[in-house]
Amino acid sequence: MAWFLNYYQCSRCDAEWANRWSCMADDDCANCSERHISPYDSEDLTEVVRELRGLFVVFRSPRTAEHRPDYKPVMHFPTRELAEAYVSEDVVQRACFFLLV
Repeated sequence: MAWFLNYYQCSRCDAEWANRWSCMADDDCANCSERHISPYDSEDLTEVVRELRGLFVVFRSPRTAEHRPDYKPVMHFPTRELAEAYVSEDVVQRACFFLLV
């Protein structure tokens, strides 16, 4: 399941906050209780790169995740650059990715 870090700014009191959701969902302001604030920006956290024992591991939130990402390892790489390149590629480009490295 997709996971996003959404950034919000309240239209009533200008409070700013970030929240993680499984979609780009509206949120309520904790400062003034204004409701249904849409995110002004989001980061896709469906796949993340973490360093683990000298390798850079790509973790993905599986489709079975519901209330939290429940990340599972997908691939590992010797450098952060290769891992991040893998994450940034689309599905078709991933099929060719290993021909290049």
